[in-house]
Amino acid sequence: VQLVESGGGLVQPGSSLRLSCATSGLTFSAYLMGWFRQAPGKERELVSLIGRSGNTYYADSAKGRFTISRDNDKDTAYLQMNSLKVEDTAVYYCAARSSGKTEFDYWGQGTQVTVSS
Repeated sequence: VQLVESGGGLVQPGSSLRLSCATSGLTFSAYLMGWFRQAPGKERELVSLIGRSGNTYYADSAKGRFTISRDNDKDTAYLQMNSLKVEDTAVYYCAARSSGKTEFDYWGQGTQVTVSS
């Protein structure tokens, strides 16, 4: 099983980025997908979730600015991030969780997002 994030980069405040999480080796449609982030010196935090049926959850820090989505035909999850702030700077990870589990089964290697003027 592989989860590969892409789309990170260095952007200015107010900019947008679209992160992708391409998966392989799992039945993507059967998994809840999540995006997490970890800033330097801080604990990893949940950003957003998308269930198998497309229901979504956003952390307060992401509400109104980020949009999570999934394409079950492409086995890929996305995180559209708009109006980026300096405090969004972190390594962003995607993760997959199978039904009935409380812990995530698989994690990607992360992609760096840096928001700086």
